[in-house]
Amino acid sequence: MKALVLAGGTGSRLLPITHTAPKQLVPVANKPVLFYGIESLVAAGITDIGIIVGYTADEIRAAVGDGSAFGAKVTYIQQDKPLGLAHAVLVARDYLGDDDFVMYLGDNFIVGGISELVDSFHTKRPDADILLTRVADPSAFGVAELDDAGRVVRIEEKPKSPVSDLAVVGVYLFTPVVHEAVRAITPSARGELEITDALQWLIDRDHTIRSTLITGYWKDTGNVSDMLEVNRSVLETLEPCVSGKIDADSEIIGRVRIERGASISGSRIVGPAVIGAGTTVTNSYIGPSTSIAEDCVIDSSEIEFSIILEGASIEGVGRIEASLIGRETQVTRANRTPRAHRFVVGDHSKVQITP
Repeated sequence: MKALVLAGGTGSRLLPITHTAPKQLVPVANKPVLFYGIESLVAAGITDIGIIVGYTADEIRAAVGDGSAFGAKVTYIQQDKPLGLAHAVLVARDYLGDDDFVMYLGDNFIVGGISELVDSFHTKRPDADILLTRVADPSAFGVAELDDAGRVVRIEEKPKSPVSDLAVVGVYLFTPVVHEAVRAITPSARGELEITDALQWLIDRDHTIRSTLITGYWKDTGNVSDMLEVNRSVLETLEPCVSGKIDADSEIIGRVRIERGASISGSRIVGPAVIGAGTTVTNSYIGPSTSIAEDCVIDSSEIEFSIILEGASIEGVGRIEASLIGRETQVTRANRTPRAHRFVVGDHSKVQITP
């Protein structure tokens, strides 16, 4: 069995962070989201992995390499434009050959991995197997309708009037029959070849589409709020470890990881939290559900439920929460009167000011 991991796309919901980095490489608990997916595949025994890349191909290649660091063999497959999930299957046709495969969206996160799903697929041999989860707003997802026996009888992409609250999660298992389906369908109204249309094509021709309802944790990390929530969830499983320097005036409480080369002075760290290598935290408070990447400077500030990317500097700004701070960002207090906020803010940013 092979894997097809999708790591193209524009990441528009994470702008402006994704102006300079692929959304799949934004870290949770100081590790790129994409890495969790690759590790799940390898844990399920799938080590032959094709990665679909687009305009951020160089960054993905630099981060993942040949896959040997994960115990995998990685092949990169170029998709010139993000024209849909089914289009990605078309582009990867030569790589996939006649093998069964898992298609895994590189910005999805599933706690517990997919090993049981893969084992069940090998045993029951449906033509396709999809993951479903109940959501509050199914119109934002592909939506499945099941019959009384639990078989998938209908599937539709982002319907205006959803027939159920069962959303399709970004992990699919296929036999080679799907190649006939993706060749047969036509682009949707939004100009993409939808994998949901390919699945419906299979259903209409009496192929067996099996579904598994996720009862655990799943997130599409395509927006900031979901990214922060995934970060919180991963940090709760963190193994505490202190490899950096902590002075006598600092206090470490709960599940905290302080990586080698980090320095904590006059500060209070309350877990779950991770402080990256080479980061200095001085006279500050780092609260729960916070990841601070490597080589950051945190001085005279409070940060909670946030992700701070590498090289950021936050000095004397009071309290920050529920935030995603980009690489090499500088956030400082303006010491002048009249009192005012001063910004250099990129396109598509969101800024909230407390009066």
